[in-house]
Amino acid sequence: MAVSVLVAATAPAAATTPDPLAPYRGQQVAWGACPFKQGTHARAAQCARITVPRDWAAPSAGTDLQVSISRAAATATRQGAILVNPGGPGGQGTSLAGALASLEPALNEHYDLIGMDPRGTGQEGGEDKGYVCRVPLGRLPADDDDLDARDRSAASIAVHQRTPRVLAEACQSDALAPFVTTWQTTHDMDLIRALLGDEKLNYLGFSYGTWLGAKYASLFPDRAGKLVLDSSVNFEGRLQAAFEAFPKIDQRQFDGVYAPWLARRFPDQLGRTAVEVRAKWERLRTFFKAKGVPPDVFDSVFVGNGSTRQWMTGALVLTKGAAAMDGTATPPPAALRSDLDRASRAVFGRPADRLTAADVAADPPEPDYADVPGTRLAVACGDQPTRTASWYKLLSDLQGPAYPLFGWAYGLSEACGFWSDPPQHDLPKLSPRAAKNILVVQGEFDPQTGYEQAEAAARAAGIPMISVADSPFHGQYAVSGNSCVDDLVNGFFLGGARPAATICPGVPLPGEHQVFPVPGPAGLPAEPSVPAARDSLSTARERLQDDISAVNRDR
Repeated sequence: MAVSVLVAATAPAAATTPDPLAPYRGQQVAWGACPFKQGTHARAAQCARITVPRDWAAPSAGTDLQVSISRAAATATRQGAILVNPGGPGGQGTSLAGALASLEPALNEHYDLIGMDPRGTGQEGGEDKGYVCRVPLGRLPADDDDLDARDRSAASIAVHQRTPRVLAEACQSDALAPFVTTWQTTHDMDLIRALLGDEKLNYLGFSYGTWLGAKYASLFPDRAGKLVLDSSVNFEGRLQAAFEAFPKIDQRQFDGVYAPWLARRFPDQLGRTAVEVRAKWERLRTFFKAKGVPPDVFDSVFVGNGSTRQWMTGALVLTKGAAAMDGTATPPPAALRSDLDRASRAVFGRPADRLTAADVAADPPEPDYADVPGTRLAVACGDQPTRTASWYKLLSDLQGPAYPLFGWAYGLSEACGFWSDPPQHDLPKLSPRAAKNILVVQGEFDPQTGYEQAEAAARAAGIPMISVADSPFHGQYAVSGNSCVDDLVNGFFLGGARPAATICPGVPLPGEHQVFPVPGPAGLPAEPSVPAARDSLSTARERLQDDISAVNRDR
């Protein structure tokens, strides 16, 4: 089992042996203004930078790193601090503290909410861009390659595999890569705890943040306080398995929840049943291909479809395409106009009523590979042994027929298949004493962290899980407007007993006033669904959920 460097270092050192960790534990935290733009509703936070060793296993070797942190200080009697993480891997989290403080003021009364830009991610809003992989663009597929993962020819597969190979090689060429891992980041977290003067570290993490929090508790079981793991991976298994499940959970959400919602909201343009919507989706895939949008790019709009903004983006692509293809346009539902307009401005840079299929084709939402943040790959591929590229290609062959939305493409796009650096440290599973203060929260149809992944982890560790029936979004606590979830999590943090396993009812989907139940793995809620009220913070919750989902869509 891996040994915590910081814990081990608390033993008295010999008088003649300098303590290599003393400079890090003895530093003063200088709080000041934050470099990022704070949201309209966010509570003002303070920020600081702390110094951490490049390698906690050899603190005296190598150049030190800087980690940015933030604090929304407790407004009443302080019970401690809650470190928050939005996921990724590679999500910057310093702005998250103030955003959550404004959404959950009762929690912030008694806890400092502490944000962190994990090692490798740089400084949110600042000049430090962190660990960036310089990708040689000349080695990537050309714009006219018209990538379609359904093409299983040897030439097509070779072109598809070019991008993940180049990404892996570019990221591994940076000397920092072996030191941007979960093991190293958990030690940064424990230093933050020590510098705050707290005996224990409480924690709230979304998505990959659930893996990070669980591994902190595994490595520092006596320092871990109360932990809430929201939208969880299987932290008792393989991190890469969470990404490998994307084709299955994306297809399930698209077929069972998104397509029926489109049929209810846009029946005249897209079809009155889910079957008709899926048929129209296929026609539009061909239509946009003729307009120069590679099919893989079209498909990607509907992958990791875990927030209101992403749902609106997909609806805009489909309805604008249908208007051009069929020669008719239908006004959008009144209840969705503001959401559609916000998404159109954010993604395409123009109001929804002026957006056309030609605009979508001219600038489709797709990744820019010039400079790629390296933390996602270094962590996802470096925490544990990886599969080979040939294994991922076989996975593509198997998943494609069953999950055509992303099954064909995923196995050909995974850079971990080309990652050659072996893991540097073991990441143990949770001990019973570490698991006793952990709570898992999971949406039933989350397309970014699968329900079965969270359920398997909770069952293996003996942890109760709050399931949210019918929820298709990524991120539940504080960002979904679900009072059942929020009350249970707040009660746990604020001194109540850890809740038993619970199935909370979901909340209505965008533009709707009731929940349309869908059979799924979570089962039925204990109580009927209660519509979520749109209050002054509803838009702020949606935007934060959009941000959390966007951080975790990068595969």
